Amino acid sequence: MTKITRWVVLGALFIIPFLPLFVANSFFFPFITGKNFAFRILVEIALAGWVLLTLIDARYRPRFSWTFVLFSALVVWMAIADAFAVNPAKAFWSNFERMDGFVTLIHYFAFFVVAGSVLSADKLWRKWWLAFLGGSLLVCLYSIFQVMGVYAIHQGGVRVDATFGNAEYLAAYLLFAIAISLWQAFESKRKWLRYGLFALTALELLVLYFTATRGAIIGLVGAAVLGAALWMFEAGKRGRTYAAVTLAALVILIGGFFLVRHTPWVEQNPTLGRFASISLSDGQTRFTIWHMAYEGFLQRPIVGWGQEGFNYVFNKYYQPSLYAQESWFDRAHDIFLDWLIAGGAPALLLFLALFVSSVIALYRNNVSRSERIILLSALAAYLFQGLFVFDNLFSYVPLAAIFAIAHAGSSRPFTRLQNMKSISELSFETIALPVTGVALLLVLWFVNVPGVRAARDLITAITPSPDINTNINGFKQSYADHSFGNQEITEQLVTFAESVVRNQTATVVDKQTVLTYAMQQMQAQVTKVPNDARLRLEYALGLRAGGDFADALTEIHLAEQLSPNKQSIYLEEGIESLQSGNPQGAHDAFNKAYMLDTSFKDLAAYAAAGDIVIKDVAGGKALLQKVYGTTIVDQDILLLAYFQIKDYPDFIATWRQRVVDQNNSVDAEFGLAAALANAGDLAGSRAEIQAAISQHPEATSQGTAMLNQLQQMAPK
Repeated sequence: MTKITRWVVLGALFIIPFLPLFVANSFFFPFITGKNFAFRILVEIALAGWVLLTLIDARYRPRFSWTFVLFSALVVWMAIADAFAVNPAKAFWSNFERMDGFVTLIHYFAFFVVAGSVLSADKLWRKWWLAFLGGSLLVCLYSIFQVMGVYAIHQGGVRVDATFGNAEYLAAYLLFAIAISLWQAFESKRKWLRYGLFALTALELLVLYFTATRGAIIGLVGAAVLGAALWMFEAGKRGRTYAAVTLAALVILIGGFFLVRHTPWVEQNPTLGRFASISLSDGQTRFTIWHMAYEGFLQRPIVGWGQEGFNYVFNKYYQPSLYAQESWFDRAHDIFLDWLIAGGAPALLLFLALFVSSVIALYRNNVSRSERIILLSALAAYLFQGLFVFDNLFSYVPLAAIFAIAHAGSSRPFTRLQNMKSISELSFETIALPVTGVALLLVLWFVNVPGVRAARDLITAITPSPDINTNINGFKQSYADHSFGNQEITEQLVTFAESVVRNQTATVVDKQTVLTYAMQQMQAQVTKVPNDARLRLEYALGLRAGGDFADALTEIHLAEQLSPNKQSIYLEEGIESLQSGNPQGAHDAFNKAYMLDTSFKDLAAYAAAGDIVIKDVAGGKALLQKVYGTTIVDQDILLLAYFQIKDYPDFIATWRQRVVDQNNSVDAEFGLAAALANAGDLAGSRAEIQAAISQHPEATSQGTAMLNQLQQMAPK
């Protein structure tokens, strides 16, 4: 049984390097959930096997090192911080989109402990890293097929993402892969393997280039400079020469690129153009978010906000200058600030101390110069790129593996543990194995099964079906799984309900059924998590879709209290007020959104619409003239405002501008025709439809249907 147990542990550990290739297409967030659930399951299996091994073989028992102590302390502190989090449940479990949280941190720690023990005791680290590089090779080949157009790029665009579904995640993984392949190449005695690994390094660099990830490139350059500098200090004369040449080449390469960064061939290249655009002004959004994160840290400097707590900081300290960016951020996009937010100053200090202890351990360990310098450079690359991005599963896994190497090389036995008597084979088979097996099954079930089932059932729920009850039953089953993903399930349910309400072919009964169910679930979710502005706003939009304007406005006001500087919430308040027959309320809300930051043109359009709906058309046009240089601006909110007050001349003029702006698109022309009909100009509408059919023969059937409707509208 000992051999079987050992092989089970090794099997789990050696599958992990190939998890980047796993995509669970039947799961919600297939690139994230599949890999993470598989990692957790494999780590749990390996941990159970390792516990059994420690009972029968002292070689596998935990050993003392400062790296081990600091990693343990970080885990303990985060357990405390997450217990005091704004949303403790989410801090512990995270969600489907991120699959982070304390439960993931404890799995990284378990991987660190098991790998540091078993791979070190059995001297299998080199083979494990070669397996890691085998996975990297397959990922890179997939990426090259994406470049060639054989496989689609999942994000769209030109930035390869392989089986990660995200170019930044792929780039973070490749930073480690490049370092490991270089390290193993230098360590290899066989020429074919050495040159093969150098070739793999070149391939990884090529794929990294095609990810067009600026943070990773900065990390790579920083690591290369550090590695060359360390080599100059530690190597002999010949080594120093090579290092000096490398440094000079880097300086020439960077300087040369800087000089040609504004040339057409650079700016027109989608990849080089991204690298050339690196500047302080280009990073203004990140600087703003970092400042918000720092303000959040100052409010809770000791325990932080808990893992997955940045969205509360983002809401509370939102800066209006971010209006044109993503609506919601759940990370500070900086690992140092993310740790400050997650667990306060102690968390960041422990995290950095973990790095320092690993660096010291690598210098004290009896390792080769190439191993020490390259692993230190890998750690540096991680920290450099971490200034601009956040972590994912396969930036954490190789990082934890490097920590495990540092720990194993500098560790010493815990005397009492080492001297404990091993249990007998009989006790192993009759007591230890059954007890550990049952414990493993319980952990596998409670930690993974509910989430796996919900991630699968949610896909069923959101897949279009001719029978709406199929979708509703899918959502009900997703809730019945009792997973940590209820908030995402509810968000998807509300989105689905809104789409059903907008669907002209859906029956009134179906609309009422799904909307009622969605609002019940959203109300329950808001009750559980009352301080989330995003949830409040989504609840309000669902209520508005059902015509409950009063309650929708109440939720919007609550969202405004949670995020007082977020323009989009005030815009929704304005639309809500407009639809509920309160033009003055719409005016006030739109104007408040605009005054938070007057640099955004579309907010000026909303403010102008606010003037228009209270019959101050001259004031609205004056604002449009000031901001846009014209009084005729193609914006949906202006069309709604003119239609609201029945100002048909300006309504029609705005529609005509849309036709011009959209180069006579069929949708714009048919929209103009409908506007003319609403204004009572049936002849003009008919002429516009006929002109649209003439220019767009493929839209003849739609145009004919509109002409028939006009015929019915004509006076008898």
